[in-house]
Amino acid sequence: MTDVRFEGRFRNPLHRVAIVGAYNTPQAKRLDGHTSASVTMMAIRGALEDAGLSYSDVDGLSVSPTDPSRLQKDESLDWAYRARLGSVWAGSAMVAIPALLEAALAIAAGQCSVVVVASGQAGLYTDRSSTAPWTRPANEFVECWGLYTAAEYALVARRHMQQFGTTAEQLALAAATIRMYGAVNPAAVHFGRTVTVETVLSSPLIADPFHLLDCSMTSEGGAGIVLTTIERARDLDPRAAFVLGGAVEGCGPGYTYPPTYELVGGVGRGAAARAFGMGGIRPTDVDVCELYDPFSFEVLRQFEAFGFCAEGEGGQFVESGIMAPDGEFPTCTDGGTMSHSHTGVSQMLQKVVQAVRQVRGDAPNQVHGAEVAICSSAGSGSMFNPVLLVGSSPAS
Repeated sequence: MTDVRFEGRFRNPLHRVAIVGAYNTPQAKRLDGHTSASVTMMAIRGALEDAGLSYSDVDGLSVSPTDPSRLQKDESLDWAYRARLGSVWAGSAMVAIPALLEAALAIAAGQCSVVVVASGQAGLYTDRSSTAPWTRPANEFVECWGLYTAAEYALVARRHMQQFGTTAEQLALAAATIRMYGAVNPAAVHFGRTVTVETVLSSPLIADPFHLLDCSMTSEGGAGIVLTTIERARDLDPRAAFVLGGAVEGCGPGYTYPPTYELVGGVGRGAAARAFGMGGIRPTDVDVCELYDPFSFEVLRQFEAFGFCAEGEGGQFVESGIMAPDGEFPTCTDGGTMSHSHTGVSQMLQKVVQAVRQVRGDAPNQVHGAEVAICSSAGSGSMFNPVLLVGSSPAS
C-alpha cells in the first residue's frame, strides 16, 4: 500500500485532527414534544458543551439530512443560519463517517478549525403499521416488489449461509450479545430487556433468515461530534480522541438496486485496509468494535471484510465469544441499533460517539484499557461501508 506522506511529522492529513466533543441526545421510541430540528439543535449544543466550546468558536458545520424524504442541497448552511453561527465552512457529505472525514480534511487543509458534525431525527415515523420510511424509499424495486431493507440484507445473509454453512444460531448470538449491552446501558431505549439466543430464534420471522430480534429497532434522537486541530485540542479537555485513519467505500447507489453477496460481500475491505494503513495498525490492535449493526449478519460480514477473520469464517468467529464484554473484540458496546437507538440517520454518527467515549474512558459499558476503536456505517444491503479508526493517542 502506498504510504501517504504529509509535511511535518504527520504521515496523513487526518492525523492533524482530534475529536474533542461527543454527545448523544436522549434516545426514545418517541421523543414527545420534539422534532428533527429540535433534537439536531440539542445535539449541536450538547457536543459543544462536551468539548468545552461555544457557538462563537465554531467555523465549520456539517449536518446530515434530518428528513431523508426532503434532501436539502444546503443543509449545513441552513443549520448555520438557524444556529446564528455566521459565516462557516459547510460540509456537503451526507452521513456520519463520510461527513466526519470531509470535515477532518477541511481542518487539516486550513479551511476551518472547529467543526460540528451532527444529525437528529424525531416525528418522522408516524405510520407504525408499516416499516420505517427510510427502509422503503420510493423506487421500482421497493414499491411493487417489496425490496425493503430487511429483505436486502436477507438476500446477502442467506447466500452466505448456503455457501459457508453460517447458522441461524450464530446470527442470533451476535444479536443477543449486542442487545445485552443495551440491557445494561441506562441510556439505551431497550434498557433492562434481557435477550438470549433462544429469545432471538423464537421471535417472529421477518425476512428469512432474520427473526425480529435479528433486526434493528426504530427510535428517535440525535448525535453530535466536534473536531478541531490537535494543537487546539491540547488547550481543551485532555480526554480528546484522535483520528487514526478512515476511508469511504461503496459499490452502488443505496436503496436502488438489489444486492447480491457476490457484489457486496467484500464491501468495506478496501476502506478498512486503507484506514489501518493510515494508522499503522492491524485488526489485532483494535480494542473495541463499534460496527454498524442493522441486522445480525452484517456484523459477521464486516468482521470478514475488515480482516478480523477470513471470508466465510464470521459465524465461527462470533461463536467463539469475541463480541462479549470479556471477549477479544467487544462489539456495539452501547447496545447498537438493536438496543441503544436507531434513528434513521444519526444512529450512524452514534457509532462514532461510542467509539470516542470508549477510547476516552467514559463510555457506557467501558472496556478496560481501550485505546483503539473501529467504527463503521453501512446500508442498503451493504452497498456502502465507510470505516473510521479513533485512538486515545495520536498516530505515531
